Amino acid sequence: MDLFSSIQIGKYNLKNRIFMAPMTRCRSLHNNIPNEMMADYYSQRASAGLIITEATQISTKGIGYPYTPGIHTPEQVQGWRKVTNAVHDKGGKIFLQLWHVGRISHPVYHNGELPVAPSAIKPAGSIYTYEGMKEFVVPHALSTDEIKNVVQDYVAGAKNAIEAGFDGVEIHGANGYLIDQFLRDGTNHREDSYGGSIERRARFLFEIVEGITSAIGSDKTGLRLSPSGTFNDMKDSDPQKHFTYICEKLNGFDLAYLHIIDALDGDIRHGANVVELSLLREAYKGVLVANGGYDKERGDLVIKNGEADAISFASLFLANPDLPERFKANAQLNVPNSDTFYTQDEKGYLDYPILH
Repeated sequence: MDLFSSIQIGKYNLKNRIFMAPMTRCRSLHNNIPNEMMADYYSQRASAGLIITEATQISTKGIGYPYTPGIHTPEQVQGWRKVTNAVHDKGGKIFLQLWHVGRISHPVYHNGELPVAPSAIKPAGSIYTYEGMKEFVVPHALSTDEIKNVVQDYVAGAKNAIEAGFDGVEIHGANGYLIDQFLRDGTNHREDSYGGSIERRARFLFEIVEGITSAIGSDKTGLRLSPSGTFNDMKDSDPQKHFTYICEKLNGFDLAYLHIIDALDGDIRHGANVVELSLLREAYKGVLVANGGYDKERGDLVIKNGEADAISFASLFLANPDLPERFKANAQLNVPNSDTFYTQDEKGYLDYPILH
C-alpha cells in the first residue's frame, strides 16, 4: 500500500490516501458565511482522497479569528452547501472541521464578554483581531451547565454540517483550542468531574464524541488530536499516558478515523513531551491519519510501515490544487506564499497553477 491506494473510512471508499488537512484561510468575509470563492477553492482540490475543511465555529462564542466560517446559522449552512455541491460535482469527499477556540480569543469578538475555558488561566501572548493585535485576557471558567450547552453546540454543528451536504465531520480536539484545553493539566485546573484525573479531563471530549456519533453516526465522525503540541501555550505533565488512554478508549466508538498531528520540529524546539506516532498506532485500532510536515516519500514510508493509514497535507495542498496528480507524476511542486495565507481575496487562494 501507498498514498495512491484506496481506503475505506466509515461507509466511504476513498480514491487515495492523500488527504487535505484543515487550514484557516480567512476568506469568509460576510457574517462568517462561506462564499463562491471558497466553493472554487475546495472544488479545485477535489482530487484529494478526503478534504477536511478549515476550522469552523460551532457558535459565536467559538470565534477567535477574523473572517473564519461558522456552522451555526441558516445562512452559513446555505453557504457551505455551495461548497459541498461544488466538491461533489467533481467527485470529491469532504468533512467539516468543528471548532471552538475557547480561551484563544478576545472580548472584541464577543461584545465585550470574556472568552471561555475550562479554567481561568490566561494564555501567554496576543491574538490578531479586527482591531489589530490584542493581548490575551483571563478567560471565564465554564460552569458545568455551560459545559453541557457547549457539548450541545458541537452536536448541533454536526447536524448542521450534514444538512449542508458534508460527508461527515472532524472534531477539532487539537492545537490548544477548547477541547485540548480541557485535556491538558497545564490549562485544566478544575476540581470537579471535568478536571483532575486523566479520565475526568477527557470527559468533555468523550461527551462530544458520544453526542455527535449518536446524532450523525460514528461512520461520519473523525477526530483530530495533537498529543505533542505546544501551540497556543499548551503543556501537559504526561501526554504519553493521557493520549494513549484516549486512543484506547476511542476504539469503542468505531470512528471514521483518528487524525494525529505528529510531533513537529517547532514543538520539539519549544520543549514538547513528544508522543511517538508508533505508540498511538499501537493503542488505536481504527483508521489513523497522520499530519505534520510530510512529503510524498515520508508519507509512503509511514503507510508502508503501517504506522498510519493515510496522510494529510496542509501547505502542499494549499499551493498545489492537483497534489495527487503531481505526486503521481513526480512533478515539481508550487511553493506556498505565506504572505497570502490569511488575506481576503483570490490572490494566493485560487491562482496556484495546475499541471494541465
